[in-house]
Amino acid sequence: MKHIPTREEAFELLKKHTKSESLIRHGLAVEAVMRYYAKKHNEDENKWGIIGLVHDLDWDQYPEEHCQKTREILESENWPEEYIRAVESHAWLTCTEVEPKTILEKTLYAVDELTGLVTTTALIRPSKSLLDLKVKSVKRNWKNKRFAAGVDRTVIARGAEMLNMELSDLIQGCIEGMQNISDELGLKGIDQTS
Repeated sequence: MKHIPTREEAFELLKKHTKSESLIRHGLAVEAVMRYYAKKHNEDENKWGIIGLVHDLDWDQYPEEHCQKTREILESENWPEEYIRAVESHAWLTCTEVEPKTILEKTLYAVDELTGLVTTTALIRPSKSLLDLKVKSVKRNWKNKRFAAGVDRTVIARGAEMLNMELSDLIQGCIEGMQNISDELGLKGIDQTS
């Protein structure tokens, strides 16, 4: 019988295999957005969140074997195949041949890179905050290919298409999901009143 992980177990596993604070924050950002979209689709917020949290579990230690090592780690922890496949599908056409099929997988595929663009956009704002971030700011930076150059915009666009969503709506949901944990992400902003 497969082990259904708790959020605490997933977070401990992430911290065990990831030393980079920015990668841990990225996992938290993707988790928050996945929970946001799970709620919108009346799906299991915990399952979606856990999968989002651990999706880059092996990136810090094994970037050349991304997703392959995550499969090994999660199998050794006796995680359900559905969770493992979902994690693998987020790297479709870059590291794996596992095509996103379910609404969960398509959402993870679409929002993974997008959280990076949203984070970077928030960081260059005077407020350094997600709380006042607007879709138009993210879209303006989208067009500048040198801005957050590591963010693969084709993956985000393909993900939005898979979900039959307008890019603006996907970005709005990503912002709102991340706003829920802006403090944890260090993106609540600076106090500009003093």
